[in-house]
Amino acid sequence: MVIPVSDNSPVSEFDPVGPAHRPPVVTYTLIGLCTLTFVLGPAAGFGVAPGAGRLCAQAVWFDRWGVIPAELLHGKLPPARLDLPAGCPVPGPYPKVPFLSVLTALFVHAGWVHLIGNMLFLWVFGDNVENRMGRPRFALFYAAAGYLATYGFALGHPNDTRSLVGASGAISGALGAYLYLCPTARVTSVFPFLLFVPLRFPAWTVLCFWFVLQWLAARTAHGGPGVAYLAHVVGFAFGFFCAWVCYRPRRKVSLVIGPTQGDIQP
Repeated sequence: MVIPVSDNSPVSEFDPVGPAHRPPVVTYTLIGLCTLTFVLGPAAGFGVAPGAGRLCAQAVWFDRWGVIPAELLHGKLPPARLDLPAGCPVPGPYPKVPFLSVLTALFVHAGWVHLIGNMLFLWVFGDNVENRMGRPRFALFYAAAGYLATYGFALGHPNDTRSLVGASGAISGALGAYLYLCPTARVTSVFPFLLFVPLRFPAWTVLCFWFVLQWLAARTAHGGPGVAYLAHVVGFAFGFFCAWVCYRPRRKVSLVIGPTQGDIQP
């Protein structure tokens, strides 16, 4: 596991106006919305008594606002099929559009560690990608990465009825784009197996190491308990490919025009 803390890639290299005049508004807005959604939900623990009641509320919250792979591919599932904790009442029918649940799931997180981890990655890598793409394009790119990552996971687990929540698929897209756009930026990271000592490495080293870990984990039967590693792999691949297609250097073609008929040759 690798935990990025900061990077030294100046956003001004993508923005002649400079970062002081063009803050990454989309990145900050996404962080704010994800945090607000979590605080207002039962997983944060505010306004909901601990115990079975909170577990029941969380299960229904994740089912309603999260995305379920089987539901996404086969249509909405009835609330009665929910695997609720013992003693929880079965909720009544509630409106839910599976396709739109992919979008709402990007703002729902399962716990404080889940939220802080995702927002930290978005904070470190999102600003440079946003300044390179521009705000509207980055917002569309973020949503597209989230959708492709979620559908990729659903196709790999078509009968999974667990709720999939979190912004990690979309953030993985930003990581992939960052790898192409800023491969030599220095990223300060901590590694749990190295006793959390902060070390600085080129971005391509940190992100490639992270991607290999996700890819290896995704090859297991379920990608690990409660973690959608396959969504990380798909989102990262999409982000890198999208940045490569849109921002790779163009070959300059020079057009040489020869003399016209009126020219006098020696």
